[in-house]
Amino acid sequence: MTQLITTELVELDQNLGNAPEAVIRHLASKVAATGRASEVEGLFADAFAREQKTATGIPGGIAIPHCRSAAVTVPTLAMARLNPKVDFGAKDGPADLVFFIAAPDGADQEHLKLLSKLARSLIKKDFTAALRNASSEAEIVELVEGALADKPAAHAATAPADAVPVGASVGAGAAGSAAGAPAAGAPAAGAAGSGGRGPKRLVAVTACPTGIAHTYMAADSLVAAAREMGVDLQVETQGSSGAKALDPAVIAAADAVIFAVDVDVRGKERFAGKPVINAPVKRGIDEPDKMVQEALAAADNPHARRVPHFGAEEQAEHEAEEKGEHIGQKLKKALLTGVSYMIPFVAGGGLLIALGFLMGGYLITKYADNIVVQNSLFNLPTEFPDNAWGPLGAYLGAVLFKIGALSLGFLVPALAGYIAYAIADRPGIAPGFVAGAVAGFMGAGFLGGIVGGLLAGYIAHVVGRLQVARWLRGLMPVVIIPLLASLVASGLMFLILGGPIVAITKGLNAWLSGLTGAGAIALGVILGLMMCFDLGGPVNKVAYSFAVAGLGAATIDNQAPWQIMAAVMASGMVPPLAMALASTVLNKKLFSLAEQENGKAAWLLGASFISEGAIPFAAADPLRVIPASMLGGAVTGAISMAAGVGSKAPHGGIFVFFAIDNFLMFVVSIVVGTVVTALSVIALKRWAVKKTVDTVEPVPVTV
Repeated sequence: MTQLITTELVELDQNLGNAPEAVIRHLASKVAATGRASEVEGLFADAFAREQKTATGIPGGIAIPHCRSAAVTVPTLAMARLNPKVDFGAKDGPADLVFFIAAPDGADQEHLKLLSKLARSLIKKDFTAALRNASSEAEIVELVEGALADKPAAHAATAPADAVPVGASVGAGAAGSAAGAPAAGAPAAGAAGSGGRGPKRLVAVTACPTGIAHTYMAADSLVAAAREMGVDLQVETQGSSGAKALDPAVIAAADAVIFAVDVDVRGKERFAGKPVINAPVKRGIDEPDKMVQEALAAADNPHARRVPHFGAEEQAEHEAEEKGEHIGQKLKKALLTGVSYMIPFVAGGGLLIALGFLMGGYLITKYADNIVVQNSLFNLPTEFPDNAWGPLGAYLGAVLFKIGALSLGFLVPALAGYIAYAIADRPGIAPGFVAGAVAGFMGAGFLGGIVGGLLAGYIAHVVGRLQVARWLRGLMPVVIIPLLASLVASGLMFLILGGPIVAITKGLNAWLSGLTGAGAIALGVILGLMMCFDLGGPVNKVAYSFAVAGLGAATIDNQAPWQIMAAVMASGMVPPLAMALASTVLNKKLFSLAEQENGKAAWLLGASFISEGAIPFAAADPLRVIPASMLGGAVTGAISMAAGVGSKAPHGGIFVFFAIDNFLMFVVSIVVGTVVTALSVIALKRWAVKKTVDTVEPVPVTV
């Protein structure tokens, strides 16, 4: 197995700046310099983004910045012993020991287990003391490798309390024997209120977004704190190196549950009805004793918060816990969830319809129903469009078109169903699908699907929060919530909201269909600007979602939705293609070696309509790359709309050429926008140069 840390990746007693970003950038540079990452900026951007989500400082003067990154080629540890210390957000002050954990997106399980093991070793005081006393890089490497291999080294002379394997039971008896005292000597905290059946029993789940460091450190800290209190605690770590679910019998016997998590708990319904303490994973490291005490108190409190019995209430609690999230953010998340689940129906359906038109001709829409019902491969049709590929082409075209049309028929119900799912979890799916079907039946289109999904979701959410008798709880998610939410949401669509939404939809379709000349060009410019503003971010997704959601309304007589889709796809292809052109052909000297390598990959990414291929360039130089991309995207969108280019496929770039009307102008619009953006970014890099400013900091910081 590849060595995780080498002496070249260790920095001892150096001044690496006075901010976390400076330290992270320096360590990312060391990783790249040893050939373990393809670029510095991509690795730094991923690591610093993780740092901004949750500070990685932990008690004891330690910080563990970490990330998964596509830039990493080999799982790597880089270590720095800082002088002076740098504040990484720990409650007890700045850190002097910094371990940078860099894992590839597809790291194997064995490497991830080793990385997790190192993170857990860092909460052991004797190990960190040995790191601080080490006199050379080679000694640091030896200590780390000893920890990873569980060798009896200086840092592991004694078995610390927090070395208990996660998932092991640490009850009063274990604690007492570890201290050389009988079990009866265990602290009374664990037995308080136990009703004579022994110590309190707790279960916990720990999880963080990356699943490498904090997940396992929090687990070990909680286990150690529980042992000191004589409490039986078992932990399920939902991390990257695999998770072993807690035994259902253990969960059933638990008095309370601790969720030390920064992400959703997988299988949360297993803990339904248990008193719960919910906190960020970092609190499990910083204050494990308090969390255990709070869980013990909750176990004896009949009014304590409990894990909900069904999804709607779970979603409500989750939303209440999200700090700083206002109604607009919640609404955006719900809409994007609906769109993300809807896209596969549209993608498959759109491509199948395009193939149907290709083989059966555009008039296949008039023949498809009769052909698929009355004919077969052994009874080919005699009546079919003149431009079909013969009887066999007409039959296959009709089949492909009909499958695609049926797939697109799920567009509005799927959109509504998964919007409701994002709001109310699983109990919202059925009401959402029903409301979406009603919207489709009434001709309210995707606007009706959005309104119906929001209604169904929020009604299911409200019904799910009703306090009902215990015997009725089992019926809530499968009968009562779907029944009431479907009745109210779909009833409102039929009785009140459907008519006005249908009128708005018809007006919007008429306006889009009537767009010509300057109006169409202006819409293309707006869509192009949005697609290139944040390269896969929220603004980009709004434009893309608008285009995808409209595909279901497209027909031979109303091709505006296809034209909008083409403008959106063409504009989204411009930034990566332009960065590839600028960095590999026009002026390589203005770009770093890492950017030149990214530029080579960006050719294929751009051709495939993956706007994120330009992100490494934008992250390194946003004030030049993003404006240049928006300029080129606006030009492309304008040309595409002016030329009436249409796309029946929502994704695929040039590889779905058969689904694109006026493919030549589609290519022309992309080429022109690409050249405009490439020349613009080169000009900005040459002449829009920020003046250098002298600084006393030894390490410059660029974010």
